[in-house]
Amino acid sequence: MLSNRKGQRVPNVTFRTRQNNQWVNVTTDDLFAGKTVIVFSLPGAFTPTCSSTHLPGYNQMANVFKENGVDDIICISVNDAFVMDEWAKSQEATNITLIPDGNGEFTEGMGMLVDKSDLGFGKRSWRYSMLVKDGVVDNMFIEPEEPGDPFKVSDAETMLRYINPEAVKPKQVSLFTKVGCPFCARAKAMLKEHNMNYEEIVLGKDVTTYSLKAVTGATTVPQVFVDGQLIGGSEALAAYLGV
Repeated sequence: MLSNRKGQRVPNVTFRTRQNNQWVNVTTDDLFAGKTVIVFSLPGAFTPTCSSTHLPGYNQMANVFKENGVDDIICISVNDAFVMDEWAKSQEATNITLIPDGNGEFTEGMGMLVDKSDLGFGKRSWRYSMLVKDGVVDNMFIEPEEPGDPFKVSDAETMLRYINPEAVKPKQVSLFTKVGCPFCARAKAMLKEHNMNYEEIVLGKDVTTYSLKAVTGATTVPQVFVDGQLIGGSEALAAYLGV
């Protein structure tokens, strides 16, 4: 039975991290003392649900969390520092602090260390999230103990609803571009001016012209989607934003 530590202090642990190619010790006091922090923990870096949904959800919604009093968002996984650093780079997770719990000490102290030997993972973290205020767990959202890798309650949207049910979820923006395109640069500038984070998909790197046409019906860039709706090029984006 996984334990809910609501109202209790987080475990006192020192994490071995890598910063500027050097080993740096980071304590739980460094991470939590005097701060309001969201923690989400997951079975492993680079694994499907963790990479496609769990981490991206928190990364994309970081600004709205900070607008609602959150000082930091931390992802903790039973992986080593090198793996976590590479995962952060591949995910472009600039709004998240990724912490390696290589020995599983923090995860075990939280009562969330589980045996995933059947997958060849060894001991890993169960998937959960929590809001921590000055080192004390304000609330926890623990995935149900059922087969597989459930992902029902530890997501960013559930956490945001708990912190502020009236908070407005940020729009999901995807932007097709190509290197050196001035209209793409204009579109990106407009999105930044309106504090709209976006996923950039680069023509010739991430997709082909054929794929672009199949998705948008166009062969020119930029092409902008907002919450799954095709807006169009830079002029259409300007009209959408009212600029």
